[in-house]
Amino acid sequence: MLDGLAAAGHAPPAPGSSMMSTNRALRSARDAVDSHQVWELDPDTIEDGRIADRLDPDDVVDLRDAIETNGQTVPILVRRHPTTPDRYLLVYGRRRLQAIRNSAKVTTVRALIASMGDDDAVKAQISENMARRDLSFIERALFAQELVETGFGNQTQVAEVLTVTKSSVSMAIAIAEMIGRDLIRAIGPAHGIGRPRWEALGKAIEERQINRDRLIEVAESLRSEAEVAMVIDDASAEPNEVSVRAFEAVFEAAGVPERPARKPAKAPPARPRKLSVNLTVDGRTAGQLVRTAKGVSFELGKGPFADWVEAQGQPLIEELHARWLQRGED
Repeated sequence: MLDGLAAAGHAPPAPGSSMMSTNRALRSARDAVDSHQVWELDPDTIEDGRIADRLDPDDVVDLRDAIETNGQTVPILVRRHPTTPDRYLLVYGRRRLQAIRNSAKVTTVRALIASMGDDDAVKAQISENMARRDLSFIERALFAQELVETGFGNQTQVAEVLTVTKSSVSMAIAIAEMIGRDLIRAIGPAHGIGRPRWEALGKAIEERQINRDRLIEVAESLRSEAEVAMVIDDASAEPNEVSVRAFEAVFEAAGVPERPARKPAKAPPARPRKLSVNLTVDGRTAGQLVRTAKGVSFELGKGPFADWVEAQGQPLIEELHARWLQRGED
């Protein structure tokens, strides 16, 4: 989950170590599901008191539209409220839940109901987050900080659950503390801004004793200007673009002397010119998945199944695209 928190010192977990533990946590959550039945629940009966892991959790317009068009293909996971009947606590699926709450067309949320305690629920949330690729560095740092502050465990225990080194967690939390939670929230997630620049900003604030309230004003002013521009120009700027610009404005206002050099990106491994994988149904070869430099294609042998796939091609690709949009969305 915290890949990239530190530029060095992140050792891969050994077999049987914390990575396997977190996988077991997610499997345990799924095993605790009552009869593996998907329920239709009223979104208002679900409470979300989990540790926040996103700075823009309400940015769910695309997900809402996908669910309204194609339905909710991936259920959320909830657990029964310990004291109130017919109410539930969210384990994971925050963005899907919020998207349905924002919808005027979808009135119920598809959910699995599990029996688990607070500790198991936090571990399940962490395990689900570890599969994500879209949390920014600073969101991950705040998540680690809140795990420690809310009593989940000390830095060593948090590092073990997150399958990173203690030094990675310590460095991330130190950067978050240098900058301050209010300033981070004013800036936003700033996807693409990595540890070196956040660290440079934090050090500049501390060494020069810069007033954080002034920097918060800089970030909020830029966000306000962007919102006004979007209304006047009828533009649709991406929220992350605004967040990155807010970071750049704060970075400049803090007078950071120079941008730390970035490590050159590693060249991606050469992809085979053509890769074929057999696809089986009930133990028999039904066709092939073919990957070439131009893309991916399915090749099915002639027969009634191939005829049906040909007729259903459009709704099938729309369903797969909807499932892709909802993959691990919390």
